[in-house]
Amino acid sequence: MVAGTLDWTPAGRRLDLLAAPVAEAVRELGDDAAVRVAEIDPDLADTATFCERYGVRMDESANCVIVAARRGGEVRYAACVVLATTRVDVNGVVRRHLGARKASFAPQDDAVRLTGMEYGGITPLGLPEEWPVLVDEAVAAHPEVVVGSGVRRSKLAVPGEIIAAGATAKVLALAI
Repeated sequence: MVAGTLDWTPAGRRLDLLAAPVAEAVRELGDDAAVRVAEIDPDLADTATFCERYGVRMDESANCVIVAARRGGEVRYAACVVLATTRVDVNGVVRRHLGARKASFAPQDDAVRLTGMEYGGITPLGLPEEWPVLVDEAVAAHPEVVVGSGVRRSKLAVPGEIIAAGATAKVLALAI
């Protein structure tokens, strides 16, 4: 279980702290899912600042980034989830896995509009159903990681196995 100084509660009891698509995903997981939420200062939502202020280790935190993959005139989106101590291999593993000629981080406006989540709070729960969610092996194996909640004013603590079990999730060696 993630330590730190936060007051964690079952996420299903505080849907008001989640973006709408995340709240729906939490409802679908059910009340017995081990997903927890904690309210935070939205000005401290960025990973390094959050970890320092709330006493959560960087290797207990994960980042979810949205990637735009292009081939021909087509753009496809995917989410990548890696521990905060690593970076996503966008131009290697991700690009090849998505069969793209070019892959890059999606523009902020696109990521926010397409996910229905706030920038800095995007999370692997509640993403568009057709998007692949590429999960780094270290995240999948982690007992619990802290990720966004869809909004900047809270964080989720989620077992890695729940992230890896998503309908479109694929566990890969994504980190560099």
